[in-house]
Amino acid sequence: MRFLIIPILLFFSCTTTDNLDDVASDEDSASLYFPPIDDTSWETASLDTLEWNETALEELNSFLIASNTKAFIILKNGKIVVENYYQNTDSNTNHRWNSAAKTLTAATVGIAQEQGFLHIENPSSDYLGEGWTSMTTEQEAAITLKNQLTMTTGGEYMVDNLNCTDPECLSYNSEAGASWYYHNAFYILIQDVISNATAQSFDTYFNTQLQAKIGMNGFWFDFGYLKLFSSNARDMARFGLLNLSNGIWNSEQIIPASFFTEMTTISQSLNKAYGYLWWLNGQSDYKLPGSNITFSGKLIPTAPDDLIAGLGKDDQKLYVVPSEKLVVIRLGDATDSSTQGPSGYDTELWAKIMAVID
Repeated sequence: MRFLIIPILLFFSCTTTDNLDDVASDEDSASLYFPPIDDTSWETASLDTLEWNETALEELNSFLIASNTKAFIILKNGKIVVENYYQNTDSNTNHRWNSAAKTLTAATVGIAQEQGFLHIENPSSDYLGEGWTSMTTEQEAAITLKNQLTMTTGGEYMVDNLNCTDPECLSYNSEAGASWYYHNAFYILIQDVISNATAQSFDTYFNTQLQAKIGMNGFWFDFGYLKLFSSNARDMARFGLLNLSNGIWNSEQIIPASFFTEMTTISQSLNKAYGYLWWLNGQSDYKLPGSNITFSGKLIPTAPDDLIAGLGKDDQKLYVVPSEKLVVIRLGDATDSSTQGPSGYDTELWAKIMAVID
């Protein structure tokens, strides 16, 4: 295990513009530190300067060890405050993001839309061709890319394999937009939409338009029907920082501003805790993967209301908290039971984190 706590240097600058929303966005970005994209250096911040609770940090560390964590990072204003590695891992160790990587796909859709390759309101059949499901022509044509991004395709979920993207696995349950269910197969096909729309492989488009621009070095790999993403914890932290700055990396708008806002706010009324493949805290109720039950209350009651998250199976966690200027990364094995997306671990972990930063 490695433990890192080092001094802080903050810098501020102002940007003048006629658009007040742009001013706020640019100022938020300007107040953040961005690590260089061509080397592994990353500035750090000290616990003392931030006046965080060191005793609570030790308790957090013990909790992480006990819960099968392999990598844990906290960024404040873009700088590393805490960086822990466990179980013979280090900053170069790659980890599967699992469904936390859905957020990467969502961002890539926004970029492709900005460049005119696709539009999320268009039928998915425009990019996948007719017959990509076993639904009727009318039922299939009603499904849009936005439905895929929001888990509202209406596809039948009482099937043997929710990852199966073969047409015979994709049948009708309800009208598109009328119900919410965490159906992986319809998500998986978003990458085919991007590939077909851009006339290049999804990996190539993602690498050139997003990953390379922020200095990430992860990779996609096939796993059955799935295409999974793997990287080290710092790569995940880079992507978290991009989203903390509203899609801007060191003054360059990577994720289009308007799409970023859509992506990270309530996308439909059926599950208020879901954007475009991002989980949203602070809402009055929520639904979870594997269920169509609506639960009352906030997704993570111990966390700040404005938290957004990429959440993957076995407790792979990417948290972004604009109000606190925080990015938090947790990678490793399942804490006690294997669950998709949100889990009780989120609430436990954020109780520990808030004790450190309050």
